[in-house]
Parts: sequence; C-alpha cells; structure tokens
Amino acid sequence: MPVVHPSDYKAPRRLFNRHIETIIPAGLRKVKPVKALQRDRVNTPDGDFLDVDWVKDQNDRVVIISHGLEGNSRRPYMIGMINAMTSAKWDVCAWNYRGCSEEMNVAPRLYHSGATDDLATIIEYVIQKGYRKIGLIGFSLGGNLTLKYLGEIETPKFEEVMAATVFSVPVDLASCAREINKPHNFIYSQRFMKSLKLKLRAKAQQFPNTIDLEALPSVKTVYAFDDHYTAPYHGFLNADDYYAKCSAIKFVEGIGIPTLIVNAVNDPFLGKECYQRKPFERSKTVHFEMPDRGGHCGFASYKNGGAYWSELRAVSFLNEHV
Repeated sequence: MPVVHPSDYKAPRRLFNRHIETIIPAGLRKVKPVKALQRDRVNTPDGDFLDVDWVKDQNDRVVIISHGLEGNSRRPYMIGMINAMTSAKWDVCAWNYRGCSEEMNVAPRLYHSGATDDLATIIEYVIQKGYRKIGLIGFSLGGNLTLKYLGEIETPKFEEVMAATVFSVPVDLASCAREINKPHNFIYSQRFMKSLKLKLRAKAQQFPNTIDLEALPSVKTVYAFDDHYTAPYHGFLNADDYYAKCSAIKFVEGIGIPTLIVNAVNDPFLGKECYQRKPFERSKTVHFEMPDRGGHCGFASYKNGGAYWSELRAVSFLNEHV
C-alpha cells in the first residue's frame, strides 16, 4: 500500500515546535465532556477486570479505542476521539488497561505494549453486546497493541473487526526506549517514571512476596524499568526480549484488514526505526502516513469546530472501510 508522505496535515502556527505540539494537546486542550459516558466492568479469563467507558447510541457499528502509556479512557485525546466518533454515528467503547482506571486491578500482572489478550477480551465482550461491525483506534502504546493484535497469529481474530487507525505508534519499542532517554525528552521520561513507580509500589502492596522493590530507587529510565520489572513480571527474559517480541513492526505484514498508521516525522518519542518504509510498502492492507508535523498524539487543529485533524482522519478512514 502507499506510504503517504507528506500528509495534508498542517500544524497551527502558534504550535511552533514538536514539544509544544505534544504538550498543548495533552495538557491544555479544553474538550467538550461526554455526557453519555457509561462505565462497565469486564471480567478477564484469569479472574481480573478491565474497566471500559461506553457511549451507546444504538448505532450498528462500534469503535474500540486504546489509550497510551500511563493514560486512561478519559484523557483529552481520548475524549476528543470519542466525541468525533459519536458525531459520525459510531458507538464507542474506550477501555482502560489493567491498573489504569483509577482502581488497581486484582491480578499480579499489570499491562504492557504486547498484552493483546486483553484487547481480544474487549473485542469479544463487544461482540457479545451484539455488534457485528467493529473499528479499532489506538494511540501510542495502544497503537502498538492494536497493530500487534491484528498481525499476530497466536491471538484469536474476529471477523467483525473490519478496519483500524492508529496514531503516534512506537512500532519499534527498543528505538523508542532509547529516544525517550535522550536529554530533549527528560521531562516526559521523568513523568512516565514517576507514574510507573507509583503504580508498581501499589502493586507491591497487593503482592508483597511477588514484587521486589529493592532495585526501584536506582531505576532511572524507561528501559531500566522495563528490564527490571515490565519484562520479568510478564514472562520476558529482559527488556530486549520484551521489545523484540512485542514491537508492532514485526507484525505489519500479517495484518489483513484496512489499517492506517499515522506517525508524525517530528514526533519526539519515536526513534528513526519507527519510519521504516519497506514493511508497509510490502503490505496490501496497511497505509503508513507521515505528516511532517504533529508531535506525539497531537495533530491539533483550531478549525473544524474543535475537532483535531487526527480525529477527522480516523472518522474518514473508518467510514470508508466499515
């Protein structure tokens, strides 16, 4: 399929660099609240739970939205996308990963970039609600999770899933772990580390004989956190093994439904390996779009009645294919 570069996205003039393009949408965007949001709890096969936020308008199609690292279903980028999809006559299911819904999950595990079993659980739950036309949207880690789910052969697939759109995706996890540790990303890195450590300490209180916190004070980077905790506590040998087995770039050629990946060239989080063209050029179903601007999960627009470019792009692509 074509690699689209450049894209038609034009960043607002006031957002003059990649960090402003990332920070303003994440922290200062005022987005209209979703009045009809309804929370449900989904039981997992291993006795845990996943919390989901629904908008049900009796439409015959639904989109499942997956958030980013240490995000949740009620972040501005999630609410903006929910509003755009409901305006386009979609029902919406925005789900929270384990431990991300403001209530700690009950199993020893948390979540990670390759935990496609939980996405499969949400898809099956949505199908049980009666939906036969499903689209997927993912942001950042949620984009990697979505692509891996679509391209791997181990997790059961459902014919009801018809198309997907993902944004700002760390398709090569190792390169992104290196990138987030660079000086220009210090603020983001420290924010992620603070949140991840708080969550791990809470999990250790639940399971004091399972999680060893002795090394935690010396863990200063996302790579070190993944090496000491994410990887071993989720069945991987180390961070390198985790990244190698869960990076979405390895699953692109297995994706069999229309899929759009949008990665801004100036994304401060993504390493250069996230812009490889060959896997996408060989695919018959995957479009890879690279706007020059946009930052990480930004793509702001001050036109279009408050909707961001990414939201309109998702609506357009999913409407075309579902």
